[in-house]
Amino acid sequence: MPRNRYYAGPPSDHFDGLRFFNPGQPSTDRSFGQLLRWQLGGGRARWPLAVEVRQVKPELCVDGLAVTMIGHASVLIQVAGQNILVDPVWSERASPVSWAGPKRVARPGVALHDLPPIDAVLVTHNHYDHMDMPTLRRLHAAHRPRIVTALGNDAIIGAAVPGANTVALDWHDAHELRKGVGITAVPAHHWSARRGGDRRMALWCGFVIRTPEHLVYVVGDTGYGDGAIFRDIRTRYGAPDVAIIPIGAYEPRWFMRDQHVDPDEAVRIMLDCGAAQALGVHWGTFQLTNEGRDAPRHALTSALLARGIKPARFLAMKPGDSWQSSEAKEN
Repeated sequence: MPRNRYYAGPPSDHFDGLRFFNPGQPSTDRSFGQLLRWQLGGGRARWPLAVEVRQVKPELCVDGLAVTMIGHASVLIQVAGQNILVDPVWSERASPVSWAGPKRVARPGVALHDLPPIDAVLVTHNHYDHMDMPTLRRLHAAHRPRIVTALGNDAIIGAAVPGANTVALDWHDAHELRKGVGITAVPAHHWSARRGGDRRMALWCGFVIRTPEHLVYVVGDTGYGDGAIFRDIRTRYGAPDVAIIPIGAYEPRWFMRDQHVDPDEAVRIMLDCGAAQALGVHWGTFQLTNEGRDAPRHALTSALLARGIKPARFLAMKPGDSWQSSEAKEN
């Protein structure tokens, strides 16, 4: 009988006793034949080998709310005096090895040694472009942060980062980072795999960060599905001040639709959850899929204009870009 190597817990509406799943949504599983059809089917845009990045040095502490783009899905959230990293990847490749796999074309927007003291690291799931062990080991050595993640991922991190202070959450479980600063894991339509045979044995998630003054929604990698999980964010937690939403890695749609939103669906997520401001991530750093490097940014602008929404309400963040809550504007 197969055994889950990362998590042992009772079945639930999104765990069958062996593997996690997205309840009521299309399967994210793809066959080897489908993978070959994509990889051999052509249509892959050519990316530049490198793009210019202006690195910045964040403030040591922010009382309000600021978000700085590191690159891909890695962002620094500074809120209520806490410094929180999401899905930190400083490695040159999003890969289990250093000599192969998607290579970084944009250096991190903040040098690792220029980070402020890191209080917490949020890891949405275990794919290599989100859970990077060399980076986590370096952060642990320098900052000893609390690492908050979804069920099963604590076992993976703990085995690779001895002494890591990990907290594993199920969907809608909450953890108090410090008094007045809470982190809640929330559903996403995605999947997980770290190596052969472990598909969907660890959970994936987004995060809601709540303080007395602010609400931040980190959507995480997700398909749109029926949109219910995004509308539920507003119902359960309120409309976010800012939502950090993926806009890239979406082509070809027949392969990616159920696991990665495109820019038009990203705008729908912003509207569904009622975010005052949205920041676009998960684009322009590692070429994971077929679309061109700048295609997500252009498609996002078109999707906003088609709905009569000012482009400033949803920004495609480049490495080194920073946004502060005082910059939020009415639509």
